[in-house]
Amino acid sequence: MPAPHVTGALAGFATMTGTPEQVRQRLDHLGGKPKQVIALTLEHGSEPAVRALAETFESIAPLVGAILARRETEAMQSILELLVPHVPPPQHMLLEARMTAEARKAVLESGDWLTAVQIAEMAGFSTNNPSAQPNKWKKDGIIFAVRHRGLDYFPGYALDPKTGYRPLKALAAVLKVFGGSKDDWGLAYWFASDNSFLGGKRPQDLLAEQPERVIAAAEDERQGVAHG
Repeated sequence: MPAPHVTGALAGFATMTGTPEQVRQRLDHLGGKPKQVIALTLEHGSEPAVRALAETFESIAPLVGAILARRETEAMQSILELLVPHVPPPQHMLLEARMTAEARKAVLESGDWLTAVQIAEMAGFSTNNPSAQPNKWKKDGIIFAVRHRGLDYFPGYALDPKTGYRPLKALAAVLKVFGGSKDDWGLAYWFASDNSFLGGKRPQDLLAEQPERVIAAAEDERQGVAHG
């Protein structure tokens, strides 16, 4: 009868192979009784195959322990995140966010803002890809759009009904003056705000009828920022 085989213990794990009686005797003679024992019985199998299987289990065992430890840590972290309340943002951030939201709301209410689909319908563009032409205008720097709730909104005051709702040429000139110094919302704020250079009138109200004055106001704004 072959003697039971014991592989080298690794990180508290050890495997034994042999007959049930051999393994039982080996366990009885172990110094420092193991706290837990896992038994795997095989009805068939050669001794080399059984030993190979035992060695495989022993090599996997530390990995299982590491996985269980990691899951325990992750579970504890999840519990802590649930128990710890969310840290509120600083007061100045809340105030800034509120002011930005109010400013954007005022801008959206100050004029007609159109989606690409609406522009396509008005200008007679293909409805298969209604965003194509407005997006090309934006890329070419002849119009801008503000992003709101996942959609681009284009300023209706920048479209000329006389040319089939194409962008006013003066808008491209204004955008060129600012040269990227204002983002899309910054441009929207400027067009919707009372302008002292224009006698207290809003640039968007004069863009179609007095384009030269609006362009001059943009140049004055740009120079003021550069010199300020």
